Amino acid sequence: MQGMYVTGTDTGIGKTRVSTALLHALRARGLRAAGMKPVASGCEATAAGWRNEDALALQAASDPVPAYEDLNPYALPLPLAPELAARDAGVQIDLARILAAHARLQVQADTLVVEGVGGWDAPLSATLRQVDVVRALDLPVVLVVGLRLGCLNHAILSARAIAADGCRLLGWIGNAIDPGMERREDQRPMLQARIPAPCLGWLPHAPEADPAAFSRLLTIPD
Repeated sequence: MQGMYVTGTDTGIGKTRVSTALLHALRARGLRAAGMKPVASGCEATAAGWRNEDALALQAASDPVPAYEDLNPYALPLPLAPELAARDAGVQIDLARILAAHARLQVQADTLVVEGVGGWDAPLSATLRQVDVVRALDLPVVLVVGLRLGCLNHAILSARAIAADGCRLLGWIGNAIDPGMERREDQRPMLQARIPAPCLGWLPHAPEADPAAFSRLLTIPD
């Protein structure tokens, strides 16, 4: 497998948590695995340039460690929807630039974990959708389901949209984001019955846990 694209049922549901765990799981197989976050909004100014917390987490979980500019070619300062953040920064998100960065990373690693932004259909610009990136990279999709009230609806609609866009859903991972969610375990068989792809993991609510520990809770298809 040359890589996978990690998307989610919404923003803030643990895509980075899952992506870093996937990187550790792939590395445990003896693979050179690197992360990529093509577009990140909400960055801090540093001496080296704009840096995004999620992208830095992916970089730390990668081996080999990629150059930040390749891992995150679009680091947008404001924590807004990408289309708005890019507009405010005076930037036009270009597919060719993303593909060029991905090609450079691909030379260095056996497999790449590419993390999307927001939910599946969060637009990147007025003319560019995330599905355009996924199709151009020819990657299967991993869906992160944020386990909270309403997750059934969000997961079913997201899986349906991925299929309608002609992309392959490799699997889905449940990630507990609401510690107070009632009957969380009852959601698992309901999701399994309605999402036409295997469950690759079911992660507990533990925001500060080591991603390497979570990697052992994941199953990655060959």
